[in-house]
Amino acid sequence: MLSRGVDAPLEVELGQTPAAVARVRQPLPPDLRLEPREGDWRLDGTLTPLRRGRHPLPAVAVRALGPLGLGAWHHRVGEEGEVLVYPDLPSARRIALAVARGRFLEGGERARGPLGLGTDFESIRDYLPDDDVRQVNWRATARMGRPMSNQYRVDRDRELMCLVDCGRLMAAPLGELTRLDAAVDAVTAVALVADELGDRCGTVAFDSEVRRHVRPRRDGGRAVVRALFDVEPAAVESDYELAFRIAEGAKRSFVLVLTDLLEASAAESLVEAVPVLAKRHEVVVASVADEDLRQAVTTPPERELDVYAAAAAVDVLAAREEAATLVRRAGASVIESPPGELGPACVRAYLRAKARARL
Repeated sequence: MLSRGVDAPLEVELGQTPAAVARVRQPLPPDLRLEPREGDWRLDGTLTPLRRGRHPLPAVAVRALGPLGLGAWHHRVGEEGEVLVYPDLPSARRIALAVARGRFLEGGERARGPLGLGTDFESIRDYLPDDDVRQVNWRATARMGRPMSNQYRVDRDRELMCLVDCGRLMAAPLGELTRLDAAVDAVTAVALVADELGDRCGTVAFDSEVRRHVRPRRDGGRAVVRALFDVEPAAVESDYELAFRIAEGAKRSFVLVLTDLLEASAAESLVEAVPVLAKRHEVVVASVADEDLRQAVTTPPERELDVYAAAAAVDVLAAREEAATLVRRAGASVIESPPGELGPACVRAYLRAKARARL
């Protein structure tokens, strides 16, 4: 199992050593990078996947030189294969581990007790340095003559549903990635955290139709990642109402919608569909913030063209804010974060909902 951007060793060795000089080369598609790509007799390289998904791995190419060096024999050995590249799993696992250890914090907070790990009272124990001051039981402290804290039971068996928009808006580039790539990374982080907290997690990937569907289940993080790792955006409009009807269940859940809030008219179908879920579930709509646009607005112009770019950026940002306002009025919370911070932001929203007993 490979993860995007994470190096992995690749070894190629000829089964039988030929009498002539042999040069081994591993052909690769553009979404995989290998250094070095050639070697004498064998190849020991480092493979770096640049995009998630399924990538073909061509058969190894061998060039054998004749004993006099006057001729060469080119042929392929072995069979073609396939490389499965998953989202940014190492970052998601680090977030899940931080949550389990109570070290996943909001910006500016000090390290205290576990975040979002339950609200059900279990027992009273001695105060620990990492405890939140809200855990202190002042009556027990006065009675015992030493600081005492409330111990809370971990909230388990809650349901979490991640709805991933795979429509045309999610094909917008973010450097070498797309908005859909950032969304899949965020869902991966949330799903692994749900596994760590004992909640049931599922997902729906959709555009004009449902592409993938995993029902909420315990330890469902792996199933969610396997379902989403190779989804690609389609040049069609997304049917939010269809996805929301599938996600709607009898049990109150945390519903995370990963989409793009481009402007009010594009978000109209989303705004109309949000009340379907918001009347029963905790709904959060998350999208990637346009850092390039904000940079264009905040950077002093150096050329006349920069002024026009800043004016256009202001209009686009205003349109996105108008779309976000409409979604909030429909009953959902809205998250907008840069690509690298979208996953942690979604995890914080999920933990906040657990802490407030909203699911």
